[in-house]
Amino acid sequence: MVDMVTLLLSVQADTVARHAAEAAAKNVNSLLGAGLGIGLAVIGVGLGIGRIGGQAVEAIARQPQASGDIRGAMILTAALIEGVGLAALVFALLFKLIK
Repeated sequence: MVDMVTLLLSVQADTVARHAAEAAAKNVNSLLGAGLGIGLAVIGVGLGIGRIGGQAVEAIARQPQASGDIRGAMILTAALIEGVGLAALVFALLFKLIK
């Protein structure tokens, strides 16, 4: 009888340990996914804003009289790209929090 109780307790302990390991693995995977999502978003935003700035400088060098219009369009586009980066950050953190 004592052996049966010991066996049941060990099976229960194994089940609890397995569930804890599965929960930890899900948490690690969500952290990895959130980190990759944020990293890719930051890389994309950086490349996009760098390209916008470079193209705006080239356009102003070609047509200095249109610098005001070019600058306004550049700032608007950069703000929109930053908004996309911020949305990606929020979504990545939400995906991390939703288990």
